[in-house]
Amino acid sequence: MHLFRIAAVLLPCLFTVAQVQAQSGTYPQRPIRLIVPYSAGGSTDTVARITGARLSERLGQQVVIDNRTGAGTLIGTDIARQATPDGHVLLMATPPLAVNPSLYPKVPYVLERDFVAVTNVAGSTNLLVVHPSVAANSVTELVALLKAAPGKYNYGSSGVGGAGHLAMALFESMAGVDAIHVPYKGGAPAVADLVAGRLHMMMANLTTAQPHIRAGKLRGLGVGKVKRSPLFPEMPTIAEAGVKGYEANNWNGVVAPAGTPRAAIDRLHREITGTLQEPAIAERMMKAGLEPVGDTPAEFAQYLKSEAAKWGKLVKSAGIKPE
Repeated sequence: MHLFRIAAVLLPCLFTVAQVQAQSGTYPQRPIRLIVPYSAGGSTDTVARITGARLSERLGQQVVIDNRTGAGTLIGTDIARQATPDGHVLLMATPPLAVNPSLYPKVPYVLERDFVAVTNVAGSTNLLVVHPSVAANSVTELVALLKAAPGKYNYGSSGVGGAGHLAMALFESMAGVDAIHVPYKGGAPAVADLVAGRLHMMMANLTTAQPHIRAGKLRGLGVGKVKRSPLFPEMPTIAEAGVKGYEANNWNGVVAPAGTPRAAIDRLHREITGTLQEPAIAERMMKAGLEPVGDTPAEFAQYLKSEAAKWGKLVKSAGIKPE
């Protein structure tokens, strides 16, 4: 019992020491663990590894990528939530961080209470694509086609509640059309079936879809950004091509557990944005189909809030339920 009393006294002291070290300008004290709630090899993992390698050099401590998959990113997210808030455990956040509280009946976190924003690192663009057999050469023509035959055409996605599904559900809602959703276990098999003609359309990652468009196997109609993508500048946005106000982007940002000292957040922000401004890093991002961002903590926090509100409203109105 005596040992338990000592531990009860020492643990809060250790926690305070960690915070004081981060606040005193000596942060980081040890390697930083960047949790990626996806398996290795995907776009989010790519962002983490490109950024983390250079960030290790800038911070003078190794940034270790820790892939923790499962439960629609909830496993990795909860590990980050429970970590000591001293800046040595971070989460590479993606849209599910904002969407999951609306999608699932119970999640282990409250976004604004449990996490603090560092910066939006990089995004990838959604691209509305159709199989060449679909008689639509523009967003306007596709909308007219879908309105003329509600429920006739289908679209694929990486799964219920995934980025592609939500982006298409938003398109349906804003365009006033109805199509059949065909969920897959991952985006790759959905794209394969679209190329094979077993699907009519989908909202695909620009990097994945672009080679098929160049080869004439798919037809691109519009990107989900507010502005045209520098990766595919000849492609109009969905908004300018017929569905005004449409925007659905994929993003990858860094957040830390709530309570992380401001000094650590500021240092992380400074070094991450500095990394993104390096020409070699920016070039690697662009080659991987990613667009560097690097906004302020306040801007990213506001963006997270707006994403949660936007997708929460859609999930409710469309009656989207997880599998």
